[in-house]
Amino acid sequence: MKAEIIAVGTELLLGQIVNSNAQFLSVELAAMGIDVYFQTVVGDNSGRIQEATEIAKSRADVILFTGGIGPTEDDLTKDALALTLGRSLYIDPLAMDHVQRFFDDRKIVMTENNRKQALIIEGTTPLSNEIGLAVGIAFAHEEKYYIVLPGPPREMKPMFTDKAKPWLLQHALTDEMPIYSKMLKFAGIGESLLEDKLIDLIRSQTDPTIAPYAKEGEVTVRISTKATSEHSAMEKLDVLEKTIKDILPEHMYANIDVPLEQLIVDWMADAGLTLSAAESCTGGLLMESITNIPGSATMFNGGIICYSNDMKKKLLNVPAALLEGPDAAGAVSREVAEVLAEQVRMIGDSDFGLSVTGVAGPGYSERKPVGLVYVGLAERGQKTEVYELNLKGTRENIRLRSVKALLYRLWRRLEERKVATPPDGSALQ
Repeated sequence: MKAEIIAVGTELLLGQIVNSNAQFLSVELAAMGIDVYFQTVVGDNSGRIQEATEIAKSRADVILFTGGIGPTEDDLTKDALALTLGRSLYIDPLAMDHVQRFFDDRKIVMTENNRKQALIIEGTTPLSNEIGLAVGIAFAHEEKYYIVLPGPPREMKPMFTDKAKPWLLQHALTDEMPIYSKMLKFAGIGESLLEDKLIDLIRSQTDPTIAPYAKEGEVTVRISTKATSEHSAMEKLDVLEKTIKDILPEHMYANIDVPLEQLIVDWMADAGLTLSAAESCTGGLLMESITNIPGSATMFNGGIICYSNDMKKKLLNVPAALLEGPDAAGAVSREVAEVLAEQVRMIGDSDFGLSVTGVAGPGYSERKPVGLVYVGLAERGQKTEVYELNLKGTRENIRLRSVKALLYRLWRRLEERKVATPPDGSALQ
């Protein structure tokens, strides 16, 4: 069964708000076994909403609308849909009582336009709104299934979950199998290289399916299958997961949708290990990514942001000879990254010390190019390692990619030393 989501609202087209409703509905529908093939955004215009509806009717079995059912003149979704299908509109008494009580309870005079929020199309099932005022609707027409939901996510989500979803299960999904998925997480590898490594699997996929997609510094591969039960689905997905893990053992860090920093924090906290950090070009972004994770207080001892050479010398004991002078390596160097990692580890009395120094841009620094970054990893009783990165992108891209690259190196060190056991189900052993 195929679905199309039609989001109504000129503010979406202008980029004033993000269409998070489509993301939520796509995930929910996929879990129900409904394939979302198209997402459409249309402005507050009756003719264009009708046109979008006609197109959706030609290519989808389930059509979901979000937005355009409020009290104002530009809330036109129900009117346009009624015109398209040749049905009339009327005020639903229960929905109208709900609207009237809202104003009565607050001792506010209700304006006439608020009656519009109680409109439903002839022959439809009202979907009550427990959070807001606008009533939704669900109905079948000429072997197509229609759902109309409010635009505000705080109203749309509970209405879909509590009202629309049960209606679809009862009326439209008697023979559909649900989709089950796993999210495989990768670090230290780009999307194009990962795809190249998996290209034979991707080209030969039938069931389960494989879909890679990337965020800054990380790549996710979603593997999915339709099945009559979760047990039978997991049997198929587990086999494919192991195959992918065997191809990319140094990069796959989890089989659940968690960021790498969460896995690191959990591992180190469970193992009683501690961490400290010294940051130059990333300006605290590394520390923020770690301390954003609940439980990080048990493993993160603290850190130092050392932008200037004076701070590097005074707080982290970097020798002046490394930083200044015609023969100095400079602040952006392998040597300084090494000292920063070692010193912050000792100052924090931590098991691990991390450092990052580089040129985030937009201009050169010390005559060194934008994107040249050095990251250091010190461990108590072990030789310090420094890695050179040559990154592309904006200032923010470079800062974020530097942090992700350093976290990847820390994860690899934890894996290699076998200092911690990941939580159940978070990675293959």
